[in-house]
Amino acid sequence: MEYFLQQLVNGVTLGSIYGLVAIGYTMVYGIIGMINFAHGDIFMIGSFVSLIVILGLFSVGITWIPLALVLVLAISMMITSAWGWIVERLAYRPLRNSFRLAPLITAIGMSITLQNFVQIVQGARVKPLPPVITGHFTLMEKDGFAVQISLMQIIIIMTTIFLMMAFSWLIGNTGLGRAQRACEQDRTMAALLGIDVDRTISLTFVIGAALAAVAGLMYLLYYGVIDFYIGFVAGIKAFTAAVLGGIGSLPGAMLGGLVIGLIETFWSAYFSVEYKDVAAFSTLAIVLIFMPSGLLGKPETEKV
Repeated sequence: MEYFLQQLVNGVTLGSIYGLVAIGYTMVYGIIGMINFAHGDIFMIGSFVSLIVILGLFSVGITWIPLALVLVLAISMMITSAWGWIVERLAYRPLRNSFRLAPLITAIGMSITLQNFVQIVQGARVKPLPPVITGHFTLMEKDGFAVQISLMQIIIIMTTIFLMMAFSWLIGNTGLGRAQRACEQDRTMAALLGIDVDRTISLTFVIGAALAAVAGLMYLLYYGVIDFYIGFVAGIKAFTAAVLGGIGSLPGAMLGGLVIGLIETFWSAYFSVEYKDVAAFSTLAIVLIFMPSGLLGKPETEKV
């Protein structure tokens, strides 16, 4: 039982990171109906920017962790938001009215470009970071096995909950959220009613990129190692989470992230770590067979 509880804590932590990245996928798809396959690499850029800024702040004597992390998060979110805006302007806006395969190919090309850019600038080797946030709490202990939750895990879970609540409120109660929902239903009619569709879509990409920066920082602090390839791996997992939860649904993206994180963690703990990805994708296939719209997704209705 104790081992199960420990893996549950680990799975929720991993799923929270996947969920933050998945929200970016589902927000973009909900408005323009396209998958931003460069989103995972923006998450990777957020991790690298966080690493560079952390080491830079430590080198100039800013070692108070709360202040350093606030500065890191602010700088990382600004830079990744700029990249999100660039991706939308270069890869999506010119092809928005083209056939659906064109922006998909462009997004994949942008993903490869970002990967190779970081590989050239930072090198292909793994970049380590010494532990920044340490400490843990023991939840229970029995027969020499202690169920622990680290301070970093608490921060990740609480940050995810806060951001989920904040963005749910933003979508439901602000002018930007109403504009996003209007563009999701009918971009042409939204434009006729005075909504700046281009601005709304750009802001959606920017917000998704900012969330990816938060996830990138959490990933760096939790695992302590990053490389230029983490964006592809995490991006595929987050995309799987978005589809599993019901792409286009924010709660579904978070639920899908938690499900994928728990499946990977429990499969690695009780079976074989080599087949954890097989277990995650098999679960996706099974769910979609019986629930084609995902766990919380709504069936698409064709406009006539």
